[in-house]
Amino acid sequence: MVTSEGTAVPAADRKRPRGLGVFLRSQMRNIAPFLTLICLSGFFAAASPSFATLDNVGNILTQVSVTGIIAVGLTFVILCAEIDLSIASIANVTGIAVAYFTQQEAYVNIANIPMAGWAAILLALTLCALLGLVNALGLTIIGIPSFIMTLAMMQIAAGISALLVRGQIAYKVPDVVTTLGSSSIGGVPWIVIVAALMLLAGHLVLTYTRFGRYVYMVGGNREAAEYSGLNVNLILGSVMVISAVCSGIGGMLGVAHFGSAQQNEFDTYLLDSIAAVVVGGTSLFGGRGGIGNTIVGLFVLGVLNNGLDHVNIDSFLKILIRGLILLAALVINVYAQRFRARTVE
Repeated sequence: MVTSEGTAVPAADRKRPRGLGVFLRSQMRNIAPFLTLICLSGFFAAASPSFATLDNVGNILTQVSVTGIIAVGLTFVILCAEIDLSIASIANVTGIAVAYFTQQEAYVNIANIPMAGWAAILLALTLCALLGLVNALGLTIIGIPSFIMTLAMMQIAAGISALLVRGQIAYKVPDVVTTLGSSSIGGVPWIVIVAALMLLAGHLVLTYTRFGRYVYMVGGNREAAEYSGLNVNLILGSVMVISAVCSGIGGMLGVAHFGSAQQNEFDTYLLDSIAAVVVGGTSLFGGRGGIGNTIVGLFVLGVLNNGLDHVNIDSFLKILIRGLILLAALVINVYAQRFRARTVE
């Protein structure tokens, strides 16, 4: 390295720590969500005695479970510096599909034996995986940007939902889905356990597997990943399918949790899932973050939504506050990326 005066800087000086301030700025993307969570928790605990209770903690965990399941797959996508706008629609169509296939038991059978609930589940999961595969092919083979491809898929999935439900509301789903979506074991809702297991599985894959390292490589420097011989298109296609399957699982359990399957039931989960990933500190530019960040983001959103209900904030103001917090997270994300680029230089 050479200074502006043309003199060389010793390697030892280049590697010398630059101080606490520089470290804090470099870790701003990870520190800010924790500080936000602490501040929100402290504020709502002081503003409402009913907020800081064990029962309410359980409520928060239950409320963020469906979002958490969907956000697992979205984390993989964003780590690759891509986006998936079809997650809510795929969740919705999968939830409707599992209810639709379950209701066809009286018509789809062999020798008057009703179709098992597992068949309805497998058909619904196959549908969401196929939709994810279409996203993958559009992105990697045709070359359509993920924003546009998944925007189109959002409409396609919504259209399939409309065809299946035809303005009606379906209630019957397989027993196992009902159990996982709306029952508890030892006082702990099954949906919370499923969300925790999926978040753990996502963390283990990203942290300890070769595929996880490839995801970070593709998101960190796609050109370098290609030069190293990595099949970038295969990784990108895989994360799109993973995102769709996670959305489908969230959709099925969400239908059981809500008690019915109907059109546009999951529309709010698009913003919630993106916010959970981004607010938690995963970089929109790829290669930085992970499931741990997503978990923090989930708690920030869960505490915020639940706390606003406890202090009786206007519902319209609640939407505004959520948007402002997401905007703040985006600003931090962008500035953290710029600071990282300057530090590397």
